[in-house]
Amino acid sequence: MASMKVHITFPENKIKEPVIYQIGQKYKVITNIRRADVTEKTGWVDLELTGDPKEIERAVEGLKKMGVKVDPIERNIIE
Repeated sequence: MASMKVHITFPENKIKEPVIYQIGQKYKVITNIRRADVTEKTGWVDLELTGDPKEIERAVEGLKKMGVKVDPIERNIIE
């Protein structure tokens, strides 16, 4: 299994949506929240994604398509 850490930033219109849950359901990845700060208007989460490298990449693309900003904390997927 591989893992990747990303920093995701939520726009105000996505704060109340279960984005992390949806990614865990739609893609074959395990989501692990490492740190977070969420208010009514803004939010960010340091998220660890674990699974097959291709599924991790798909999950990252899925997050971007959902309208959240995704920045890698660790550039490479660690196996």
